[in-house]
Amino acid sequence: MEVKKILEQVDKDDIKFITLQFTDLLGVIKELIIPVEQLEDASRNGVWFDGSSVEGFARIQESDLFLKPDMATYAVVPWLAEDGKTARLICDIHRSDGKPFEGDPRFILKQAAADAEREGFEYNVGPEPEFYLFRADDRNRTSPIDYGSYFDLSSHEGYKAIKRIIAALGNFGIKVETSHHEVGLGQYEIDFHYGPCLDIADKVVTLKYSAKKIAQMHNLHATFMPKPMMDMAGSGMHVHQSLFDIKTKTNAFYDKEHEYNLSKAAVSFIAGQIKHINAMCAVLCPTVNSYKRLVSGFEAPVYITWASMNRSSLLRVPKWFEAKKEAARIELRCPDPACNPYLAFAVMLKAGLDGIKNNLAPPEPVEENIYTLDDESLVKKNIGVLPTSLREALDELKKDELIREVLGEHLFERYIDVKTKEWDEFKQQVTAWEIDTYLDTF
Repeated sequence: MEVKKILEQVDKDDIKFITLQFTDLLGVIKELIIPVEQLEDASRNGVWFDGSSVEGFARIQESDLFLKPDMATYAVVPWLAEDGKTARLICDIHRSDGKPFEGDPRFILKQAAADAEREGFEYNVGPEPEFYLFRADDRNRTSPIDYGSYFDLSSHEGYKAIKRIIAALGNFGIKVETSHHEVGLGQYEIDFHYGPCLDIADKVVTLKYSAKKIAQMHNLHATFMPKPMMDMAGSGMHVHQSLFDIKTKTNAFYDKEHEYNLSKAAVSFIAGQIKHINAMCAVLCPTVNSYKRLVSGFEAPVYITWASMNRSSLLRVPKWFEAKKEAARIELRCPDPACNPYLAFAVMLKAGLDGIKNNLAPPEPVEENIYTLDDESLVKKNIGVLPTSLREALDELKKDELIREVLGEHLFERYIDVKTKEWDEFKQQVTAWEIDTYLDTF
């Protein structure tokens, strides 16, 4: 019935082409375009592609993979009208025998969400992705579109680009709650309504796709790189999280008797994420550049703590109106927008569920500004520090059996391989800072 309904909608929208989209291991969108006449067959049998050519996917001897479109992700692409209107469908990846491909990031999140459902929970997330808009015709590629700061009025050019991005997201069925100028020059944030983790992961990749395409049309460059400029704020993707009880349809994180109005399940969920956070960093903060953002200052969380009002904490409990108990949630502040959202949400969910399953308790909350504490105070309060490099995060990932299990052996091995190569390439680079500092000294 769903296929029939979409085929009727395709007719009504006068669609001529379908772009079939999926992400590689790193979360980068890939796509195949088919004539609309092939859609019905694609929905039944899938569309073949060579998986050995996609980053982190299959080896040559097991490269025959098929895209199966998820009809619930149908949307008309607003900027692809020339030579025939085009619609978008996000796809799941299958092997030639029809089984789900275990290297598909979307499949990894589906499995994690299914595990939560078996425990009686739906995992909802509300990410806050940040990004920069630079002028595409500038030689150094990092000339900002404006010189505004936090909540400043945007330049006319920036305002026009952001409005068009928001309008495009609306075309994809994404309800934007707010957008505002961030701390950095030419830096913006777009927030959308929270929802089930798979749906929101689809929306995050659609936001990246839309922002980059709309920016190109304005002779701009949108980048979700975590730290594109040394002296400017990094781009993060804080993620608000909650579990809803499937049977009672209530927020399982709410308890009016707790100091922060958090349930026992919520507190154990926090403890689970704290337990696994160092390994999770390899997925949540996945690039060499990610760790240029994770330094003291610029509001980036470095210390492994939780609290309510303290914005220097890794995990924060936002305030919500008493009348809106369904808004009870926790906010994880270390992820950045370079992460693959399917993998990020999967490891976040399973780490939290591990805390609930094992009745874990977090350390005491720390409400003071952690950046003002000296080393002795940090030790006394037993406050740990996040990995300081991709290498450290990968070493932690290799030791964490739960996160390994979440990713699955196939994807885990390829992820370690791809990211180790990235680190090894970085180690060989000679930077401008090294030339300036050492060339005339030694």
